[in-house]
Amino acid sequence: MQLMEDDFFKHEVEAAVDCLRNGGIILYPTDTIWGIGCDATNKEAVRKIYTIKKRADSKSLIALVCDKRDVLKYVASPDLSVFEFIEEQLRPTTVVYANALGLADNLVAADGSVAIRIVKDEFCKHLIKRIQKPIVSTSANISGEPSPQNFNEISNIMKEAVDHIVKWRQHDGAPALPSQIISWKNGKPVFIRS
Repeated sequence: MQLMEDDFFKHEVEAAVDCLRNGGIILYPTDTIWGIGCDATNKEAVRKIYTIKKRADSKSLIALVCDKRDVLKYVASPDLSVFEFIEEQLRPTTVVYANALGLADNLVAADGSVAIRIVKDEFCKHLIKRIQKPIVSTSANISGEPSPQNFNEISNIMKEAVDHIVKWRQHDGAPALPSQIISWKNGKPVFIRS
């Protein structure tokens, strides 16, 4: 039974990676709620996400990475004390960092900042490691509508708008919450969404 589950997991990772590498948009489970995502370095793919969500591109999206080394690759000179804070958090935590580097310019806010979350979810980690780039994560809903708490709450409009729907964890009905969001000022968190 475990072998079949492992094969299913690997198959789902590979199918999602193929879509991401081709500039596609995936609907996938994250360490928080189900999201839609793309290669965070691909400007055209990021633009598609804004179109699907009917969201103004002045409203930033989140990028997912595997570890602090990834943050250091895509952010110039972050305060390293933020990583200790993240480790202590029980809830997934997205940090708004100043001075983004190497990401799609339409993912970066006008002030040069970017929201990044280090994921603990194994599926997301595998995706990021396989494409060797951060991936965008934003809730699987039209902007302004409630965020779906599990796969069954995602609208057909959203399912039809993406290029690939991940089958992994679709039957997990447990309600999920979005991440908390902070910025890091003078060595302390400033909560944007708690």
